[in-house]
Amino acid sequence: MTNRDPYLTKKLPSLRTLAMPADANPSGDVFGGWIMSQMDIAGGSYARQIAQSRVVTVAVEAMIFLLPVFIGDEVSCYCEIEKTGRTSIAVKIETWVRRDLLSDESIKVTEAVYTYVSVNESRIPQPLPKLPS
Repeated sequence: MTNRDPYLTKKLPSLRTLAMPADANPSGDVFGGWIMSQMDIAGGSYARQIAQSRVVTVAVEAMIFLLPVFIGDEVSCYCEIEKTGRTSIAVKIETWVRRDLLSDESIKVTEAVYTYVSVNESRIPQPLPKLPS
């Protein structure tokens, strides 16, 4: 077993932050674009660990907003590999919130599949390293 096995075998927490007033519209709902950007940060970090190189976002598929996110919610993104190609990694990202920070109860609010491509210093796609099976 290598030290990268957890990235290949299970959903991992990749980001945790708080939704702040600057992230919301006047009604107090957090902008979907802010949530998408947090998911992209989480997925990119996760994909980079797997690719062992720089990665770029090339697609977002099946974005589903299940419930709103509000100011003060603790927002957590969890990532797992959906599939890999020669140069690409599709990452399923789920976003969960805790509305009461003194509780362990979390609510799934969003999910999507983001696709990243491994690139070299010149931003040219390059093959992923051989991943353990």
